[in-house]
Amino acid sequence: MSPLVISPDEAPAVASLAETTRAHVEDLLVLEAELLDDWALDEWAGLYTPDARYVVPATDDRDGNPDSNLMLIDDDGLRLRSRVERLKSRKAHREYPHSNTRHLVSNIRLRAVEGDELLVTAAFAVFRFRNRQAVHYVGRYRYRLVVAGRRLMIRHKRVELDLTALRPANDVAIIL
Repeated sequence: MSPLVISPDEAPAVASLAETTRAHVEDLLVLEAELLDDWALDEWAGLYTPDARYVVPATDDRDGNPDSNLMLIDDDGLRLRSRVERLKSRKAHREYPHSNTRHLVSNIRLRAVEGDELLVTAAFAVFRFRNRQAVHYVGRYRYRLVVAGRRLMIRHKRVELDLTALRPANDVAIIL
């Protein structure tokens, strides 16, 4: 069975943050999860603004600040798109052939509007299956969403892992 064909154009259409509902946000986060599970990485990157940031703090400092602390991942828009190109390449030995993943998103909460951004939190579980091994990542997402071109888009995503160590995962080779 082939994956569904999903487009970032399916991101919720909204005119402003004031009319953005929890259903709009949930649709965006579920779309993001589907794109990642289908390895539709170009389409996934299309959910992000050009000035986006994707951050994963170290497991021993979930509150770490990317400006002063070591991060597992600290991608700006350019590095995020470079990560996509690398993961799609046969040179990405950790992910060729690709892992099978399942991203589950729950407990979605709209927190506040700060300037032109809507702050959102959600719980997640990501399961990765590769080489007869199963690995799981669990934690909290923190998003900063904006309306751009009448579409709800991701400007900032912070992935706070509940793991106290990367074992048994050993790495973060996939996009969480």
